[in-house]
Amino acid sequence: MATITPPMVPMPLTAFSEEEQMFRDAVRAFAEEEVRPLVLRMDRDGEIERSLIPKFFELGLMGMEVPEELGGAGARFITIVLAVEELSRVDPSVGVFVDVQNTLVNNAILRWGTDDLKARYLPRLARDLVGAYALSEAGSGSDAFSLSARAVRDGDDWVLDGRKMWTTNGAEAGVYIVFANVEPGSGYRGITAFMVEREFPGFAVGKKEDKLGIRASSTTELILEGCRVPADNVLGQVGQGYRVAIETLNEGRIGIGAQMVGLAQGALDATMRYVRERQQFGRPVAEFQGVQFQIAEMATRLEAARLLVYNAARLKDAGLPFVVPAAMAKLFASEEAEAIASRCIDLHGGYGFTREYPVEKYYRDAKIGTIYEGTSNMQLQTIAKLLLR
Repeated sequence: MATITPPMVPMPLTAFSEEEQMFRDAVRAFAEEEVRPLVLRMDRDGEIERSLIPKFFELGLMGMEVPEELGGAGARFITIVLAVEELSRVDPSVGVFVDVQNTLVNNAILRWGTDDLKARYLPRLARDLVGAYALSEAGSGSDAFSLSARAVRDGDDWVLDGRKMWTTNGAEAGVYIVFANVEPGSGYRGITAFMVEREFPGFAVGKKEDKLGIRASSTTELILEGCRVPADNVLGQVGQGYRVAIETLNEGRIGIGAQMVGLAQGALDATMRYVRERQQFGRPVAEFQGVQFQIAEMATRLEAARLLVYNAARLKDAGLPFVVPAAMAKLFASEEAEAIASRCIDLHGGYGFTREYPVEKYYRDAKIGTIYEGTSNMQLQTIAKLLLR
């Protein structure tokens, strides 16, 4: 059994229940013992170790907010944040795998699904079914609602045609939330969300992207060619898909903030170990004031990012407005994760530029944080627009 090394910067605990703290500690131990030995291989091979996925379900990581009567843990949203942070401290690819399942897929079904959809999908998503969320297309990134995917009603089915891009968990998923436009002339008012199973006729998973970072996390194309989806599999109301997308992504941003906080903590932990061990001019690098000041600044900025993320999650749990705090958390955490990972490479010197030490991977993984689930510019726009309203 591997020795568990706790984060070197203490995490605030007072706002969490004893059960939440115990769960966080269990996730931390799992990440250290089960995930860390596989990180380099998964990064090299560009895929998640399949034997880990059943363990995610066994540990209760894949259905945290799902009600107990539907097979989940019935936990608060903050529990997802803690789990994603701890997993991402070891491997952000694993962190986002769990994050998407909870903050996007399960969350959307809980909020928008009929009783039938909840009964059909949530127990499986908590037990053994991986989900994915497919909004983006080649021509619609930040302009998320300029969708070219179309849906036409045909009897008791909808028939979907189009292609989706950048679908996280696309290679492993068995069910997908897919957005298509049922009335293109109405613009975003025609967008509708559909629950699409991998086995539905006319559906296929296409190309898997070869990425700079979070390489073990699959990012795929989805191909819809006359894909028949039962009318009962509409998520929310026809023409209300834009609301499903917007309101789900608000919570998803908190999850990405947690991923970035965990990533930055992992990079900082590795760097503090290194500067204690690395000798220059006859003493550890950690004894030089210039290094100490950089460590102190990074730890302070990381703690600020963590508290922004926790605050947004607590507001969500309390049923209070959290859109601006979520955007702030995602913006600040992703920007700081990239900056901290870069500084950690600097403190490793030439070794930081090699794959012999973990900080180069954290640096590669950090770059996506300012891009997906809303770029930094989109977060700034959201914050400013709502503050000035």
